Amino acid sequence: MKRPAILLATAVFLVSCSSAHKPESPSPRENLGSIERLDPALDQIAPRDSVIEKLAGGFTFTEGPVWRPQEQVLWFSDVVDNVVRQWSPDGTVKAVIQKAGGDPGSVPPGSFIGPNGEIADKDGYVLICRHTKRDIIRVGKDLQITQVVERYQGKRFNSPNDLVYKSDGALYFTDPPYGLLKQNDDPAKEIPFSGVYRLKNGKVDVIIKDLTFPNGIAFSPDEKVLYISNSDEKHKVWMRYDVAQDGTVSNGRVFFDVTAEKEDGLPDGMKLDTLGNIYASGPGGLWVFSADGKHLGTIKPQETPANCNWGDDGKSLFITARTGLYRIKLPVRGQKPLYQ
Repeated sequence: MKRPAILLATAVFLVSCSSAHKPESPSPRENLGSIERLDPALDQIAPRDSVIEKLAGGFTFTEGPVWRPQEQVLWFSDVVDNVVRQWSPDGTVKAVIQKAGGDPGSVPPGSFIGPNGEIADKDGYVLICRHTKRDIIRVGKDLQITQVVERYQGKRFNSPNDLVYKSDGALYFTDPPYGLLKQNDDPAKEIPFSGVYRLKNGKVDVIIKDLTFPNGIAFSPDEKVLYISNSDEKHKVWMRYDVAQDGTVSNGRVFFDVTAEKEDGLPDGMKLDTLGNIYASGPGGLWVFSADGKHLGTIKPQETPANCNWGDDGKSLFITARTGLYRIKLPVRGQKPLYQ
């Protein structure tokens, strides 16, 4: 983008601490879920005494968890309620940004109008994908908000969904039409495809444009592979792409296909551990794959996950699942984001 970032007013976004959410209070370390084990290798990743904890509940559609090490708190998106919330280890949950996806005006109940994917940047601030505003913003000190990117070749994005940094500082993000009320049939849709983009040195390039609903996005630890989830009811797959030195991708092929699965949920947000194992939100739970594409098992909280992220000591996997926030502590270390 050639134009400077736009400083947006923050007063309308700031919520006082008095608006703290009163979460559900399940018993500490109560196991609220199960783990489907398909391969003995899963026992080294998620031992049989692993506990799926429910940290809070009563939300609308949770997404985009990101750990904030400076404050030792977790931010996450409540997409339908249009709020960014913060969970603290003492169990407190409060809203930190209202109308976090923008002000949609009058929309049908249940619309995906709010914030979605979140990621830390080099200053420890947070980048957030916004549905109503159809852009990516940066939330800095005192919740000051600047716009990072909103257009490709002069046309507005559909609704940026999830994002990841590469070690060269390039930002990769997906852009399905979920934030548009009529999705692909919405007259407000300006770009004729749902792309995956790279933002580097102010320039936006589309790197993938043949997926119907690109959603979750993640790099392998060596950054030689880019994983993309396609959350299309008719083609529920995780894709794998080779990454060249210049950051372009090629040789897209299906990593795993769950189109035949009947349980609730679609391929969605995902993260990796330092060994290259993939933890991918999908039908019925968080699917765990080895780097070579073997389904080792599925972590199943009480609700269907939409995303996950590592936090706390780097071995705690936080899971956003429909109306709840969950956590499972594992012996493996999560892949550390470029910035945190």
